[in-house]
Amino acid sequence: MTIANTCVLVAAVLPVLTMGLAKFSTAGKKLREGGYDNRQPREWAAKQSGWRARAAAAHNNGFEALPLFLFAVLAAQQAGLEQGRTDMLAMTFIVTRLVYIAIYLANQGALRSLVWGVGLAITIAIFAPTLSFAL
Repeated sequence: MTIANTCVLVAAVLPVLTMGLAKFSTAGKKLREGGYDNRQPREWAAKQSGWRARAAAAHNNGFEALPLFLFAVLAAQQAGLEQGRTDMLAMTFIVTRLVYIAIYLANQGALRSLVWGVGLAITIAIFAPTLSFAL
């Protein structure tokens, strides 16, 4: 398994861990006290506020960013691009996602958008060289 493939796996797990922060922070609380409701997890998430609501939003965004990143890595590997470059960009994407999550939880909207844009640019950088193979 390449480093980039491992990064795809990490990118797939990050949203779960992000939501886990919100869920497990209510461990020990009863439902009526705001504890996690495993019978209705989406309704529970919709009722959250503050950093827990932002964790749920970061969770959703992680799954939204995943398909393009996955496609970019697979396309780069299928096109036979230099694996070291793909690995480095994939690792940078993961670091960017970790920073994004931290900034999202800290409620830094403008900075969060900037970091999101950097992550998108990295994904495009992974994918872009494959376009020359298609011509």
